[in-house]
Amino acid sequence: QVQLVESGGGLVQPGGSLRLSCAVSGFMISTDVMFWVRQAPGKGLEWVSAINSGGGSTSYTASVKGRFTISRDNAKNTLYLQMDSLKPEDTAVYYCAKGGVSGPRGQGTQVTVSS
Repeated sequence: QVQLVESGGGLVQPGGSLRLSCAVSGFMISTDVMFWVRQAPGKGLEWVSAINSGGGSTSYTASVKGRFTISRDNAKNTLYLQMDSLKPEDTAVYYCAKGGVSGPRGQGTQVTVSS
């Protein structure tokens, strides 16, 4: 049974940092492309970042490039998203997803960037 559990969200001031985690069970994250996606209030699901199965290739949506870093720990079967220089427009529920933006995902973790 595939299960993804996101954590690490919270309230942070603009310019601050958060590190999101996604603990995975039911499959090995090293065998699939993994994604971070987000949904802001009143908006649709937005792709944020992806990491390929080999871990050597990452990609980011333009609005977070240079500020967010996706990574994973295969031994812990956990995906991460380091978020620096956060902006109010980064406020959203963040999800990790398996295999695609519309793939299985967890319950999400709320990130609120506000002064």
